[in-house]
Amino acid sequence: MTNREQYAPGPARGAQVQKDGDQWTLILVRELRHSPEIVWQALTDPVHLREWAPFETDGSLGAAGTVNLTWIGTPKALETKVTRAEAPKVLEYDGMRWELEAFGGGTRLTLWHTIDRRFVAWGAAGWHICLDVLDRLLGGTPIGRIVGGDATAFDWQRLNAEYAKQFGVESPAWSPKASQKS
Repeated sequence: MTNREQYAPGPARGAQVQKDGDQWTLILVRELRHSPEIVWQALTDPVHLREWAPFETDGSLGAAGTVNLTWIGTPKALETKVTRAEAPKVLEYDGMRWELEAFGGGTRLTLWHTIDRRFVAWGAAGWHICLDVLDRLLGGTPIGRIVGGDATAFDWQRLNAEYAKQFGVESPAWSPKASQKS
């Protein structure tokens, strides 16, 4: 049995929302056993992103400027402006802000992702799995990217329901034809 076949996400945790009308900000916090410099590379390097993130880029996210970002399962790249890249501390682009803080020999990683309130539980479930995959990649036991429809084979529906309950929202039903941003 491979590491991927053995993977099962834990319970919904480390997430909250800030509410502003229909646009909410999902906040996810993870503690990783790796230095901020190593985590920064995984957040910015297109080769690393292809291993864990729910999108691909045609260039590095590690410097202010424009790249094309394509969410997995969507047909069109979006021109995305990296508005802030202060290695290895803060990265901002496309409604997302990543903060990295040295913590206990590793990194406390915080993601703020502005998202339509109807899909906040979807986003939390998707990012939960992506961050699990990132942690395993950095730990030397990669399991491969798990995003979009593939995530349903890894308890995404359970996570979605748990996050929806935590956030006090009803999450729309997922269908394989639904367009999803993680």
